[in-house]
Amino acid sequence: MLTIPNALTFLRFLGIPLFLHLALNLHADGWAILVLAVGGATDYFDGKLARALGQTSRFGEIADPTIDRLYILAVLIALFLRDAIPLWLIAVLLGRDLILGLLSIWLAATKRPLIEVTYLGKAATFNLLYAFPFLLLALSKSWLGNVAFVLGWAFAIWGTALYLVTGASYFVNTIARNRVRP
Repeated sequence: MLTIPNALTFLRFLGIPLFLHLALNLHADGWAILVLAVGGATDYFDGKLARALGQTSRFGEIADPTIDRLYILAVLIALFLRDAIPLWLIAVLLGRDLILGLLSIWLAATKRPLIEVTYLGKAATFNLLYAFPFLLLALSKSWLGNVAFVLGWAFAIWGTALYLVTGASYFVNTIARNRVRP
């Protein structure tokens, strides 16, 4: 349980309230973006190290995607409260996560195999995690803010499309894999 990958996962978890404080209370957007960058790096390295060191764990399997979802939720809340994104985007992303969350609860309760995360699913999450710092930076009234606006929405639209496609794929594949056969 006490491994380097799990420590990185826990460190990433601690970044969530720090990000919210920086983005909402202090409006320290540069520092908030740095917290997101560190969170993204630890998300990448915890999985790589777990596989390389043979330290994969049930905790990591559950905590890693859960913390990804919590990061996304925290950033969506901050961006919405700062008037950087519309409510429809939050509804779409959280709707997908709610459906898959309920499916995951059912899988766990019935002791069935969990949803198998795919490379495309990770790419969808990474696109969103790239979009959010740009959308936060887009709040700056400068040429850099204008560039960040374009990049942020490009990543957000592509990431949202991938997020929905992979969500549907996860749902259909998981149901098919867990279908009870007579």
